[in-house]
Amino acid sequence: MTSLSTPAAASAAAPDDAELARRVSGIDLESKVRLLTGATLWAMPAEPRLGLHPVVMSDGPQGVRGTGDVPGATGLLAPAPSALGATWDIHLAERLGALFATEARRRAADVVLAPAINLQRTPVAGRHFEYFAEDPLLTGRLAAGLVRGLQDGGVAACPKHFVANDSETERTRYVSRVDARTLREVYLAPFRTVLEEAGAWSVMAAYSGVDDGTATAPMSEHAGLLRGVLKGEWHFTGPVVSDWAAARTTAASAVGGLDLVMPGPDGPWGAALVAAVRSGDVPESVVDDKVLRLLRLARHVGRLTEPWADCARPPAPAGPTEAEFTLLRQVAARSTVLLRDRDHLLPLAPGGLRRVALIGPNAVAPYFQGGGSAFVPAVRTIGFEEGLRAALPAGTELTVHRGGDARRHPPFIDPALLGDGVRADYLDAAGTRLGGDLRPTGDWGDHHDFPAGTHRVVLSTELTLAEPGTHRLEIGAVGRYEIRVDGDVTASGDDDRGVGLVLDSSHHHPAGNRVELAVGDTPRRVGLVIDLTVVDAEGYGRLVTAHLRHRPPGPGPEEEIEEAVAAALRADAAVVVVGTNEEVESEGWDRTGLALPGHQEELVRRVAAANPRTVVAVNAGAPVLLPWSEAEVPALLWLWLPGQEAGHALADVLFGRAEPAGRLPCTLPARAEDVPVPHARPENGVVTYTEGLDIGYRGWERTGATPAFPFGHGLGWTTWHYESFTGPAVPGTGDEGLRLTVRVTNTGPRPGREVVQVYLRAPQEGPPRPRLALAGFAGAQVPAGGTAEVTVTVPARAFQVWNPATDAWHTPPGTYHLHAGRSSRDLRLITEVTV
Repeated sequence: MTSLSTPAAASAAAPDDAELARRVSGIDLESKVRLLTGATLWAMPAEPRLGLHPVVMSDGPQGVRGTGDVPGATGLLAPAPSALGATWDIHLAERLGALFATEARRRAADVVLAPAINLQRTPVAGRHFEYFAEDPLLTGRLAAGLVRGLQDGGVAACPKHFVANDSETERTRYVSRVDARTLREVYLAPFRTVLEEAGAWSVMAAYSGVDDGTATAPMSEHAGLLRGVLKGEWHFTGPVVSDWAAARTTAASAVGGLDLVMPGPDGPWGAALVAAVRSGDVPESVVDDKVLRLLRLARHVGRLTEPWADCARPPAPAGPTEAEFTLLRQVAARSTVLLRDRDHLLPLAPGGLRRVALIGPNAVAPYFQGGGSAFVPAVRTIGFEEGLRAALPAGTELTVHRGGDARRHPPFIDPALLGDGVRADYLDAAGTRLGGDLRPTGDWGDHHDFPAGTHRVVLSTELTLAEPGTHRLEIGAVGRYEIRVDGDVTASGDDDRGVGLVLDSSHHHPAGNRVELAVGDTPRRVGLVIDLTVVDAEGYGRLVTAHLRHRPPGPGPEEEIEEAVAAALRADAAVVVVGTNEEVESEGWDRTGLALPGHQEELVRRVAAANPRTVVAVNAGAPVLLPWSEAEVPALLWLWLPGQEAGHALADVLFGRAEPAGRLPCTLPARAEDVPVPHARPENGVVTYTEGLDIGYRGWERTGATPAFPFGHGLGWTTWHYESFTGPAVPGTGDEGLRLTVRVTNTGPRPGREVVQVYLRAPQEGPPRPRLALAGFAGAQVPAGGTAEVTVTVPARAFQVWNPATDAWHTPPGTYHLHAGRSSRDLRLITEVTV
């Protein structure tokens, strides 16, 4: 028997493509087709005759969640991808990818479904936090770094969601209408970069469809983009994987270019695909090619051996380790953007602080990560209070004040109010009881643990409310259900969509019944019954979802704000942490606006007026409006969704142990009405990309509107002088671009990291171009008073445009202007290039 101990050993012993094709030709059609649909929710099928062992996948944009096979398993929680985007640091992305590879091996995962390299087309996109940037070059370069780090560790990346999948509204049904040039130059560009620079071993097709002017089809069956561009022009040799439960057709998806249907074991292929081959609708060679692509993936990750040979997984690396915690802390600190420091308030000197007030909804309940498939049960989370307490001297008083609740939904009910807990009775279609369960919690989200044949799950409990005042209950459910409070039906639902219901609502706090209950001096008992019909969600299994939430009597927002202001008046410094939460940013829905939820704007204004030494930190993965940012707040930081080391990272920045060297990967608007793409809601099932090439900051340049903070902005701890900008007057031939040298001097009192950004202005003649487009960037660490010569490479592609008439790239002749600077609105040097 052969046993491979490492991915490197697997690669050294792996068969070549000719041998793989020979193996494929030796098995029957039914066996080959069986390999093209997942064996389970996360694993591909095995086939000993081919030497194919199960290849296991895991979600992963903010870490590696695992398959859920180990109850209570936790993992490392990294900062959100939009935070990594703010580092503008390709090497740091590689290091994070290497950490994800280590995590994947700990969880016996071979493929990580990451990175998400769609673009931040609109600030209200629900998965904005999962994407790196609003710019295709920055997105592609950072994603390529992460993929290299991941795959150098023997674990496959699966970049997603191919392509133009930039909205969560009606996400499984809409079609993106994008003209061919915009598609090529903007939305396909990061995928092309990742394949060319990092050689991703798999790619995921999106739920949504694309109308590119030549064909309209769901992405899982879009032959022009999957077979024509991805596999044909770009020579991608790995498998195209469906997003979970996205594949709906048999022949159309098979000939369209999809290679693997996930999850399994059910789906549109199986016996139906065998029949399609037998009837001549799908050539058997198409099936053979799909199997070959899956075998290549297995070969990459060490899950392919000689036929019938064993394939032991290498021992899982020990961990987590302090070095890994340190890396996550470094990424979170490096991504932090210093937006404003009007009076040079930062960094704070901890030894001079006798009393610090930590204020804000997110100060009390940090938003570490976004909702949805990116969610990772963290091995630990360091909140902002814990981080500051660890960093402040022992004698410093730290008080913590919420300043009002920013959430619409109450928290899950305190188990102490539920008496014996919540009882579940499992009933068949005739109402016969098949069994039961008792749990102490009111969270029955995606509950699967019931006997075969269960048709209904009836949850019942009696809660005791003793605290005098008004109690607010929220009983939420999805699908077909009925809710009864003290015997009265108070809410019901009749949604029978099955898997569509799960995909559209599984990450929501389900809407339901809100009941206010008055309690006097005598405790009140309330009987609750939630009668749920089981949802059959295809590959996700059969499940029910219900949440029981409760807000007890207590002070209102005005009282909490007054308490926070009083604390700020007494403090030497006030740190206010505001932002979004799990109700606002998540896979599954788009935001309805850009305002901070709750009463946070009022809280910031009143605290800043009370204490001139106020630092505001924004804990959000996507833009929010900051109407007080310019005149009312002296120091402003953007923290993103910083992952498990959030508190330590904030303390490192506040007290000067780490520089907030981040630069904005997206534009922060001053007014919602100025946003170039205010939303991406489908109209009649279509999202039309009317802005064309002018995504993000390019749109702001086109309109001339002034944002709150522009793309690329970030102050850091020091100041910079741009001295010179040199390079060839003519770009190189072929794929060669320009190597430019920008000389910068650190003119401030502290060492710092500068991100030199180079932007391209194309000639006015020729095809319409963005007024400004990022063409290259590079970072340098420079001591105080020091000078560095920073090399920035501008690829030849930056000068090219796609000609739909010829289906080819070309470079329009003329004089191009290259600008070097600190952001899209702070351009300090210029040079010309003639083509």
